[in-house]
Amino acid sequence: MNQNIINARVTFRNAPIHILEKFTLRDIENAYEQFKKHSGLDECVIIQTCNRIELFGKSKTYDKEKIKKTWASLAGLEEEMCNENLEFVENQEALHHLLKLTSGLDSMVIGEEQILGQIKNSITSARQVKASSQHLNTLFDKAIRIGTRIRNSSGIGKGGVSVGSMAVKLAEENIDELKTKKILLIGTGEVSTLVAKSLQRRGYAFDVTSRTMGRSHTFCETMGGEPVKFEEVLSGFDNYDVLFVATTAPYFLVTHERIMEAMKEKKNGMMVLDLSNPRTVDEKVATIGGVKLMNLDQIAEMVEKNMNARLNKVKSIENIINEEVSVLEASMKRLDAEPLVKDVFKSIEYLREKEFRKALQMLDEKDEKKIKIIEELTKAVVESIVSTPMNNIRKASEQGKPDVLELASKLFDYKKQNQAD
Repeated sequence: MNQNIINARVTFRNAPIHILEKFTLRDIENAYEQFKKHSGLDECVIIQTCNRIELFGKSKTYDKEKIKKTWASLAGLEEEMCNENLEFVENQEALHHLLKLTSGLDSMVIGEEQILGQIKNSITSARQVKASSQHLNTLFDKAIRIGTRIRNSSGIGKGGVSVGSMAVKLAEENIDELKTKKILLIGTGEVSTLVAKSLQRRGYAFDVTSRTMGRSHTFCETMGGEPVKFEEVLSGFDNYDVLFVATTAPYFLVTHERIMEAMKEKKNGMMVLDLSNPRTVDEKVATIGGVKLMNLDQIAEMVEKNMNARLNKVKSIENIINEEVSVLEASMKRLDAEPLVKDVFKSIEYLREKEFRKALQMLDEKDEKKIKIIEELTKAVVESIVSTPMNNIRKASEQGKPDVLELASKLFDYKKQNQAD
């Protein structure tokens, strides 16, 4: 490739979360400006999530050390930390990595959907501030299309693979029109966080309670949901259609008596998902008419089954990615020829137009119909002469033959400074 595609990254795979967070680029617009100004990058796209911070760049020549220095300066880090944690790949490896990202193979949870949306947002932001241009716009558009196609054909993202997402999925399958129902989440720990994330992502409103109102407030500020008082909840289960219980207690919080009382007041049924370990929902609740109870063991079994199904698809998806990388690489190489091709067509069109106007003057032709026929004739002649060599130049570029491009540039007197972009 005349132009190099590079990827510099720090992710959950090579750094613990407390290190990863230190690499966060707070002011993205300024980061774009600084990377382009100081790192020798003509274009760049930054992807930032809770599990990764990545920079994709395009440049004819670039300097790893300058990229590290710029990143260290932007994040307020010692350069040594960048040396220890930043991973660099380029060209084919960078393209391969991007396809793994868009298809969901490089996520903490294989096949998760969120990363695709985050990548779309990243390239949109880069476009808006003109940090990316023809090369990276083309690369990301194609990678997103390929990743989406792989996800759809393989079904890699189907089925919940965390206890939280599986619990929400089960609620969706068992409760009609869940968006119109009242949902309660009891607990503010790790499993509750997974449930809240899944509810938020799907656009469900929900209440949150824990033993202290302060803890509920803090949780809702970051995870969404409305905090409600613990005491009010225990005597008001009839207000809810779905209970996600993910807390710890030495006794049953959701008792047979409380749910019996609640069901007297309710016209509709209720689903209770006990995600606590040990259980905090009395199993006898399942005997009450209109109540469906599922516990952590049942849900975890489904999660494992879905995770295994996803893992079984990984190998075939990797094979597809390997095939797509070569196609994507050819597309990127082809772009190297486009400035030359564009310039040649522009020059030839200028000459055609000039000679066409001169011929009309000499003929003193005024008939619009005849003028149109003559113009179409000149265009057809030019097209038939120029198309084959231009397509051959593009093919040579795709095949990675820079010498052909070099020779074509000399033949057509193409000035290299035009290739800056």
